[in-house]
Amino acid sequence: MPISFLRRAIPLGATVAVSALLLSSCAAPSSESDGGELVWSIEGANLSAGHMDPQVSQLDVSGMVQRAVLDSLVFQEDDGSFTPWLAKEWTVSDDSTEYTFVLRDDVTFTDGEPFDAEAVKANFDRIVDPETESAQAASMMGADFYEGTEVVDEHTVKVSFTQPYAPFLQATSTPQLGFYSPAVLEESADQLKAGGPGITVGTGPFELTEYTPDQEIVYTRNDDYAWGPHGEKAPKVETLRVEIQPEASVRTGVIESGEADLASNIPPNLAGDLGDGVTVDSIEYPGLPYSLYLNEKYGVFADEKVRQAFASGIDVDAAVEEIFFGQFPRAWSVLGSTTPGYDASLEGARPFDADAANTLLDEAGWTERDSDGIRMKDGERLSARWIAWTPVPDDRAALANAIQSDLKTIGFEVVRETLEPGAYNEQYEPKTFDLTDWGFSGVDPDFLRAHLHTEGFQNASQVTDPEIDALLEQAVASNDQGQRNEIYTQLQEWNADYTAIVPLYSPSAITAVGERVDGLAYDLYGRPLFYDVSVG
Repeated sequence: MPISFLRRAIPLGATVAVSALLLSSCAAPSSESDGGELVWSIEGANLSAGHMDPQVSQLDVSGMVQRAVLDSLVFQEDDGSFTPWLAKEWTVSDDSTEYTFVLRDDVTFTDGEPFDAEAVKANFDRIVDPETESAQAASMMGADFYEGTEVVDEHTVKVSFTQPYAPFLQATSTPQLGFYSPAVLEESADQLKAGGPGITVGTGPFELTEYTPDQEIVYTRNDDYAWGPHGEKAPKVETLRVEIQPEASVRTGVIESGEADLASNIPPNLAGDLGDGVTVDSIEYPGLPYSLYLNEKYGVFADEKVRQAFASGIDVDAAVEEIFFGQFPRAWSVLGSTTPGYDASLEGARPFDADAANTLLDEAGWTERDSDGIRMKDGERLSARWIAWTPVPDDRAALANAIQSDLKTIGFEVVRETLEPGAYNEQYEPKTFDLTDWGFSGVDPDFLRAHLHTEGFQNASQVTDPEIDALLEQAVASNDQGQRNEIYTQLQEWNADYTAIVPLYSPSAITAVGERVDGLAYDLYGRPLFYDVSVG
């Protein structure tokens, strides 16, 4: 069984990084196999919990599946440049405060509504409207920097910001800033989180025609489609059936049996034994590596020495190598190694060192031990509560066990709670936890603003540092990529010492592809694209 590991380096000289079409190792498309149905097995466990709308949801899976429906203004190429898509040309003011897009005049939504400047304005204004409760997409729109979208004429639109906002062009290439029909926004916007036929309506190559929550989404070919980013017309396959199967063993089982044509989010321990005729593609994507976020405003992590001891007391290298079979690199920075501005000098900067961790905890006053071997101070145990969002994949559960075991040897207790989304949010919103975990895919390192700025919507560590805020604000306002990279280097080095976030590993998207599939492509994040796919 062929396995291809595609660890893509992104050109740091580009203003933003890439979103290239990456052909899988399958054979070239066959025109004789046009039509038919392609079955795609995904994890998708939380889509039904109000995550069918990428303009609102922060889950990667939302954008992954709805890319079939939602087109973007521009498309990013492998060299960091941009290709026309729904916008056929654009200009950016010298100070990066105004972006003017000239739109195609031949695009329609699948409900017959025209795609025009009014549609762009309606979508962008909806994203930043506080009532929409968007977080990620609103941040990508510049949040407080967004001044407004002006309809210049029927097919020209100007987006303005109150200060320079360099990441915006890259943001417009994502499904988070994709476009819904204006009729939907006017009549059914409150239903977009739940999604469904007649609700999730875009200009994309497919139309969402059936949806059974927690079971499947059915997309039907948009026969009128003729405006793909590289001139693609209507897809070859007639039906894209997305099966929602949270258990990894089920996803691997259906690809082995031929019940599915491809399966996403295959764990590394299952990727190497899927049988003949199955191709496995592994694509490391950019962003913030899978990490632990230490809440300095709630409990024991208020002490920097405790945070540093926590990080030094985990044998990350051994755990990542063993659990992920060498397929995911150990992370050293809050930027993944394929992200612009990555600081390679941090590799090896804080290795596993139990002796150093013990010394730090002694210096912090945690010198006594209870009968369980857990350190004590002023009658309190050195204990941290880790909340995790379900479902938790088996490999991450194994990693958590390894972390807990390592820390127990230095007298640091970690109690882990796996919570359903509602229960998780009840603790996440008021920040009544010690640590939590996630990875965050992103092309422009401006995503650090969401995680480290005082007002960042994903600042789980509750960092409040005016100097860090100033650096993040300087980076987002600069259109000089060299200057931006220097700032992000400072931020990476600061976190390596301050230890607000503990990076663990850089994930890859692992997709198993059955032998019937020809012409599959991926974006930078390893998300399948279906413009040229056919099934034999």
